[in-house]
Amino acid sequence: MIELMDFVKDYGSFRAVDRLNLRIPGGELFGFIGPNGAGKTTTIRFLATLIKAGGGDGRVAGYSVTRQPLEVRHHIGYMPDQFGSYNGMRVHEFLDFFALAYRLPRSFRKRRIELLLEMLDLAEKRRARVMDLSRGMKQKLYLAKTLVHDPPVLILDEPAAGLDPQARIELKRLLKELRRQGKTILVSSHILSELADFCTWVGIIHRGRLLSYGPMEDVLRSIRAARRIAVRCLDGHGGLQQARAVVVNRPGVENVHEEDGKLYFDLYGGDAEAADLLNNLIRSGVGVTSFAECDPTLEDVFLRLTKPMSHEAEMTAFSSPSA
Repeated sequence: MIELMDFVKDYGSFRAVDRLNLRIPGGELFGFIGPNGAGKTTTIRFLATLIKAGGGDGRVAGYSVTRQPLEVRHHIGYMPDQFGSYNGMRVHEFLDFFALAYRLPRSFRKRRIELLLEMLDLAEKRRARVMDLSRGMKQKLYLAKTLVHDPPVLILDEPAAGLDPQARIELKRLLKELRRQGKTILVSSHILSELADFCTWVGIIHRGRLLSYGPMEDVLRSIRAARRIAVRCLDGHGGLQQARAVVVNRPGVENVHEEDGKLYFDLYGGDAEAADLLNNLIRSGVGVTSFAECDPTLEDVFLRLTKPMSHEAEMTAFSSPSA
């Protein structure tokens, strides 16, 4: 449903995206992840036909982005990370403006707008001015605008930026429902945890290069050469220090650190090695209260793929405000 074939984009001497190849099947909710400046917005703007490629091409719903831009525009709903000002309009006027731009018949426009207002819990705000809406309400309105012509493909650039926790939860619910209705959705973010719990596919981009992509389970499984173990002990920090002394010099153990009252480390090996290490901890008198393998996270994947860049540098890139 969405494809990129050797997509390249340069800004002067700077290569923002370098030979990106990607294929997102229809009906998937694809999380496009990377720090600020990685090339996410450049890629999205190309798919939305807003910039030209320096090389390569893309296809959306079977249409070429470079050769059939008008057909692509009719098949996508694009939500940029920043919007222009429509402060003089009321909510229903705002939606009617975009419905008219897509040349929807007047009788259909009214029904469609009412349906979207109900779907996005904006019915009571239909006569409110856009300028008077909260940030969360504006994001809902912009999503309604994106859906006004009922496109099969949605391309959303940082849609949760600036939202409070409750609004983020509501946005996730809406995206899941839209996928259930059969839409293909590409949603970008520089916050890994934001997309990890609801995307079905994921792609990780860094410095203009696609590092990994595919079904969420496959991407997470790709770093399972080592298993992440979390140990909780009696006696708090003292118990963790005792456990650290046991595991830190053991062959096959790396990245030992204490966090949130637990000792974490990577263990290379199978169940036998894990069982033997647990036995060593107990024989050494460590009061182990839990010894469990942690599921890998998107953060784990990213940090492994981008080595040797430091953990601190990457976390700074991921936690900085969206630009």
